[in-house]
Amino acid sequence: MIVLQIDWSDGSTAHITIDGATLECGMFGPAPGIAPTIVLLHEGLGALSLWRSFPQKLSDRTGMGVFAWSRLGYGQSDLAPMPRPLDYMSIEGERCLPEVLDAFGFQDGAIFGHSDGATIAAIFAGAHHDLRVRALILMAPHFFTEPGGQTAIAVTRDAYLNGPLRERLSKYHRDVDATFLGWADAWLDPAFSGVWSVEAGLSNITVPTLAIQGAQDEYGTLAHIEALAAQSPSPVETAIIENCRHSPHQEKPEETLAAVSNFLSRTLR
Repeated sequence: MIVLQIDWSDGSTAHITIDGATLECGMFGPAPGIAPTIVLLHEGLGALSLWRSFPQKLSDRTGMGVFAWSRLGYGQSDLAPMPRPLDYMSIEGERCLPEVLDAFGFQDGAIFGHSDGATIAAIFAGAHHDLRVRALILMAPHFFTEPGGQTAIAVTRDAYLNGPLRERLSKYHRDVDATFLGWADAWLDPAFSGVWSVEAGLSNITVPTLAIQGAQDEYGTLAHIEALAAQSPSPVETAIIENCRHSPHQEKPEETLAAVSNFLSRTLR
């Protein structure tokens, strides 16, 4: 028996508990059972608050509910044990995400992830054929490491240690050093760089997928989108956004919202 942990209220925030850890979450638009729900998974340095106005705009544009939360170690959620295990995205996709869906009463809809969140969403879809999930949206996903992406992360780490990035991020995370270094040090670990890959799971994805990427994404090339299109047995649509880097929902919000709403209106109707 699944016990729901929240009463859905448009525009409200709440907390859910997964494996003894408290996670902050936000709800936008209609509740599950009234309309499909879009579940948002943030990037490697993201949090509920760092989605800014995007969840509300996404709900307004699609007419669907949107559920977002800060993963363990992010935002105002409980802190995560350090160092992060190098398979942390697999843990999130295979074990944590299914529990989150049950905790808030997910009934029907789509999973939408950005960057690390997109990778977690793909891992989930490859490992769990959950009939409630009828579509997948992967924005700037990573399925393997690339030299250019690793260099970009190293540059970002230097900006954190020696520039203003730490101060900017500290406004959004309970323990900004654990959040940032847990992410960066995992990606730059020699046992991860050039070794880590979840590409094999792409052949197990059984739902239609929209892949979105900025044409100038500094953290990954279009090789990830191409791998997904080649290996997924289900339909894959792509939206490559020009003059855009790693965060299309912030840099090109109108193009991103249009691509997502068009895809979901056809896929979930």
